[in-house]
Amino acid sequence: MDFRPSAEAAAFTEQIRAFLEEHWTPEMAKRVEETGTTHDWELHRAFAARGWMRTAMPVALGGEGRSPEELAALFHEFEIHGAAYEGMSIAMLVAFILARAGSDFHREEVVPRLLSGESVACLGYTEPGSGSDVAAAVTRATPAGDDHWIIDGQKMWTSLAEVSDWVLLLTRTNPDAAKHRGISFFLVPLDTPGIEIQPIETLSGKRSNATFYDAIRVHDRWRVGEVDGGWAVMQVALAYERGVVGGLSDGIRLYEAGLEAAKSMRRPNGTRLLDDPHVRERLVRTAIDNEVAQLLGARSAWVASTGDLPGLEGSQAKLFATEAFTRGSERLLDMLGPEGLLQADAPRNAVGGFIEHCWRYAPVTTLAGGTSEIQRNNIAERMLGLPRAR
Repeated sequence: MDFRPSAEAAAFTEQIRAFLEEHWTPEMAKRVEETGTTHDWELHRAFAARGWMRTAMPVALGGEGRSPEELAALFHEFEIHGAAYEGMSIAMLVAFILARAGSDFHREEVVPRLLSGESVACLGYTEPGSGSDVAAAVTRATPAGDDHWIIDGQKMWTSLAEVSDWVLLLTRTNPDAAKHRGISFFLVPLDTPGIEIQPIETLSGKRSNATFYDAIRVHDRWRVGEVDGGWAVMQVALAYERGVVGGLSDGIRLYEAGLEAAKSMRRPNGTRLLDDPHVRERLVRTAIDNEVAQLLGARSAWVASTGDLPGLEGSQAKLFATEAFTRGSERLLDMLGPEGLLQADAPRNAVGGFIEHCWRYAPVTTLAGGTSEIQRNNIAERMLGLPRAR
């Protein structure tokens, strides 16, 4: 396989890079850091104004029909620039899901608002007792007559609920069926009476949310896919999220910060950190991990470009990239010694406290989009044919 970027992907990468150099500002970065909300409306709408929110959509549905390789390049550039893109990526993800599994109502009323940059959405999968085993959801949707449903339950880690118009909500519609067969999706407007959003501060400083649904009443037109057919919708969502929508390039900025620190910091005897062979080994191991993560991501994008859903390939890429990012942040924090623990607002902090931030942020990446345990189970059962672990 040849994973070198195509001419189209290379040209699109240059466009994205120029856009970020013009629009992603230190003021935006500070705003994201202070609020913990990994979304900036100014950047988001400037991006959408270019027509790029339609990037993920097939031409037949009014989109640009860009290849998965180009989409991967898009999120790669946002990550290595440190730009906030979560609202953009989830909006594109939900638009993609609605285009493939939604109704004409969703495609006519919701998708245009997502792709124009007017609105964003969030994901309501995880529950307090089920972790990343999303099929174990107990949030209940019960038919209420008159084409309505009553939904009761709670979700955790509903990031961006504070700025979203809708939540793509996973519910249980048949408690007597096997857990993968009795679930359904609804796209629920977040201004529906009975919904409560409570902020959760994470180790990395990013804000997430707990969301509560107290006997909310939802019309059937907000259902996505068939009743009890939510697992098919989930497979589309997870394959797209793990295979294309970013999360594979965090280690690149980590390596660059570590290299900068190793060049600039000196030991008491006047030698640079970089002069130490053990320091160089840590940097090289981090660089190798980054290369492997990028190749796994390229393979996932290649599979998607053939028309298949890169479920297993996405699991492999996501698992390796986030675990490698965690290893690298620990490795480079140790490299810096006590100064590595100084945060950004401390005097004499190493490279602006960025490596310390990565050390706190990296474990969070192993949870979002499916924990490492779930990814390993997926690979073991579906690729290696090993018995189910749960």
